Amino acid sequence: MAEDDDLFWEEVKDVKPLKIKSKLIDTVIKKPKPKPIAQQHIQDEKNALIDSLSDEYIANGVELDEDSYYLRNGHSPDIIKRLKRGYWTIQGTIDLHGMISKEAKDYIVDYVQECKKKKIRCIKIIHGKGYGSKNKEPILKKKVRNWLMQKDEVIAYSEALRHDGGSGAVIVLLKEY
Repeated sequence: MAEDDDLFWEEVKDVKPLKIKSKLIDTVIKKPKPKPIAQQHIQDEKNALIDSLSDEYIANGVELDEDSYYLRNGHSPDIIKRLKRGYWTIQGTIDLHGMISKEAKDYIVDYVQECKKKKIRCIKIIHGKGYGSKNKEPILKKKVRNWLMQKDEVIAYSEALRHDGGSGAVIVLLKEY
């Protein structure tokens, strides 16, 4: 094989490239290389976002009604009324059934970031009613709502209407980007 390579290079050593003007060739040759993606930096940012959400967070200075709704300070109470009545179309849904807390937290962080990129405003997060957990109590319900309060992108959330999952789901309004 090395013999073939040597023979090839020996034969083409005096060859000079043709000077052809072609838009197609020029664009292929001059096509800029894509910028590298800093995968580690992206992963570090994601980990920082996930770590910033605490399970022991206590809402400070926010309106809260037994976890059935949340409204970030500085926003009109009409937002909650509209959210409860289905004013905004639900543009995306995630289902956390069967996930442990860590998986659910990661999934929510990723999903909210994705919604931000896609300019999605209203989402539904199904956390379940807890029928499949020990003691038949909802484990994720309080945690999900607690995490959402800590996300700057979240303006408000409300327990879903009965036909949308009732106490097993939450409708979330995100900031407009």
